Amino acid sequence: MIDILDRVRNKALHAKIVSAQEAAELIKPGMNVGTSGFTPSGYPKAVPLALAERMKEHPFKINLYTGASVGPELDGALCEVNGIDKRMPYQTNKLLRNLINSGEISYSDLHLSESAQLLRYGFYGKLDVAIVEACAITEEGNIIPTTSMGNTASFVQQADMVIVEVNTSQPLDLEGMHDVYVPLDPPHRLPIPIVKANDRIGTPYIPCTPDKIKCIVPCDITDKTRPFGEISEADHKMSEYIIELLQNEVKKGHMPKNLLPLQSGVGNVANAVISGFVDSDLKDLSVYTEVIQDGMFDLIDAGKLNFASGTALSPSPDGLKRFYENIKEYRKHLLLRPQEISNSPEVVRRIGVIAMNTAIECDIYGNVNSTHIMGTKMMNGIGGSGDFARNAYLTCFFTASTAKNGLISSIVPMCSHVDHTEHDVDIIVTEQGLADLRGLAPRERAREVINKCAHPDYKPMLMDYLERAEAATKHAQTPHIIKEALSWHEKFMETGSMK
Repeated sequence: MIDILDRVRNKALHAKIVSAQEAAELIKPGMNVGTSGFTPSGYPKAVPLALAERMKEHPFKINLYTGASVGPELDGALCEVNGIDKRMPYQTNKLLRNLINSGEISYSDLHLSESAQLLRYGFYGKLDVAIVEACAITEEGNIIPTTSMGNTASFVQQADMVIVEVNTSQPLDLEGMHDVYVPLDPPHRLPIPIVKANDRIGTPYIPCTPDKIKCIVPCDITDKTRPFGEISEADHKMSEYIIELLQNEVKKGHMPKNLLPLQSGVGNVANAVISGFVDSDLKDLSVYTEVIQDGMFDLIDAGKLNFASGTALSPSPDGLKRFYENIKEYRKHLLLRPQEISNSPEVVRRIGVIAMNTAIECDIYGNVNSTHIMGTKMMNGIGGSGDFARNAYLTCFFTASTAKNGLISSIVPMCSHVDHTEHDVDIIVTEQGLADLRGLAPRERAREVINKCAHPDYKPMLMDYLERAEAATKHAQTPHIIKEALSWHEKFMETGSMK
């Protein structure tokens, strides 16, 4: 068994060190299980793998609650043995997605800032077990998290029993990088006292007592973060468009020279957009976001990022290695908080975040679909984009203008599913251009989106639709020919092309 005695500083807890198989025996059919993890970072690995082996021999299911997506040893392993009945609040695993879309797993897609409170209020039942990855346990029994915070602190607070995986692949230098603060629930909630990205308001550990820890499991399995694709020409263009807009905002006096705090979503496009700031003349930047990706390390190395607050480190495998090799320097600029705080609408509104997230499709009036393919098939979930979009000082959505090698326009007459309404969306960016929708009425927005963001192959079709909709409705507030608007998606499903 892996030696973790030096990391379990409370010597009385040494008697609770067991194998992953012994810990997995504590999890019973139908239990509600909450785990650490936000993106494939800081999630438990050994116990879920042992649990999956047990389910293979004696099939049963649990309800799995996390911070967001997690790695293959958790979502993947349990899906392979059909071991999940209900899942919330966000996911990215292909097998899990397929089981959700075939109706075999009940999936609850949530605003991430709300998920812990909904659990505390009992809407997802009593939490039976919390399985938490830690890099160490303090003398008092408090838990030092690893590369993510997510909902872990609330899960530890609410669970009947806590299983701690002490992961020796995670460096002890992570200690001190966390700021753990769990707000009281209404009517006792107080203002969250954050006015800038680097404010610390909590503890560097998750409060816990030795008696609540049921057992401790050694682990040395690494995070399985995902690689990013090459930054494309389209990604470069989108980054250039948004940087030019922000530079103009500074010139107009709408924000300071070092901007307002930046927020960036998960994935290739979001990382590419952030990376584009490296070559700009913007500096002394701050970030208040969910995930800290490779692009933010680039900004730190370039001397342009003062501080980044998030809930998870979500770099590529190369980025994670880079972080570990330079952790003593990077940790000066980084802080991980519970997702209730990293995504708090109160804080986002107060500090004036610039929200930058990705869309599956946008319609001509500025509504955004970020979750469903053709309106029915779940992709990943809304994640934290809604927390930021509704409350940010400036809300921007990015998407390539087409998908499926040009067979689909990402700019459509009417979104097949709406996650973010036109009332929340300020800016839409594609590789074709940037549409600034602030201050515009619906028919003005439609022309701005079509002219600036649509691909040339689809621009005439969209303008023709708009003009006929205006005529048919006598220039109504939001002109639509409903049946025809939806037929764009029907046509693709029938023919494989919107053209």
